[in-house]
Amino acid sequence: MTKYENMPLRPERVVCPHCDGKSNGRIGVHSQKERRYKCHGCGKTFSDSYGSPLYGLKTAPWVVTVVLTLLAYGCPLPAIVAAFALDERTVGEWLEKAGVHAKAVQEMLVCNGQVELGQVQGDEFYTKTQSGAVWIATAMCVFSRLFLWGAVSIERNSTLVTQVVKQVKRAAVPNQPVLWATDGFRAWQSAILAVFRSPIHTGLPGRPRLQVWPDLHIVQVIKRYSGRCVTAVERRLVHGSQHVAEELIAVTQVGIGVFNTAYIERLNATVAF
Repeated sequence: MTKYENMPLRPERVVCPHCDGKSNGRIGVHSQKERRYKCHGCGKTFSDSYGSPLYGLKTAPWVVTVVLTLLAYGCPLPAIVAAFALDERTVGEWLEKAGVHAKAVQEMLVCNGQVELGQVQGDEFYTKTQSGAVWIATAMCVFSRLFLWGAVSIERNSTLVTQVVKQVKRAAVPNQPVLWATDGFRAWQSAILAVFRSPIHTGLPGRPRLQVWPDLHIVQVIKRYSGRCVTAVERRLVHGSQHVAEELIAVTQVGIGVFNTAYIERLNATVAF
């Protein structure tokens, strides 16, 4: 008997997945041993793991949780297979299910047009994985330290960063003041100006013209290197107002009063393995 199996079911926190709560029926415990609920509105029962990566798995939930945690921190797959006596394909299926679920949760909770962005920092980095070398692009909200989105590609190109920029726009409260801080990769600037646009409705027939958000500001932080040492840092405003950009910096940062990409770089340092 595991700790998970001993945890009491909490029907007051559950919505029936069959009727989506539309029946307004009371949710009760159908079986504590099998960990199943029952909706007294539609009369159907469902597992407490329904809708999660644990649903339908025959392995103990704690094992799946530990394996996914180890994978997230870069533990080699052969080591996990040997330690837990698992099939490599089984671990791959768990990882895929967890990834799909995490993406859906991020889209639902974050990319819903309710995040006051303030300052967003975007960056991309090259890393080696067990499946080969890839580029990862990420973006975060500086003030709240909220991770907004990430994308992976074998190439460093506009398609990679555009995926991230589109999801950041989905997360944002429309037409709010936004400062984007990125490195010198020009694809960021092009993607931001192409995505952060809103239609101008004139009442005339045809597709409305799109206009860049009036309070959008973009700065680039370009580092010059000699070997692995940074010899110079150039900070430039490429779109918007210098005055407003500096105000957004003052509001969203503490202790660093210049344009920078320090926050997203720190986050990426914990992602790379």
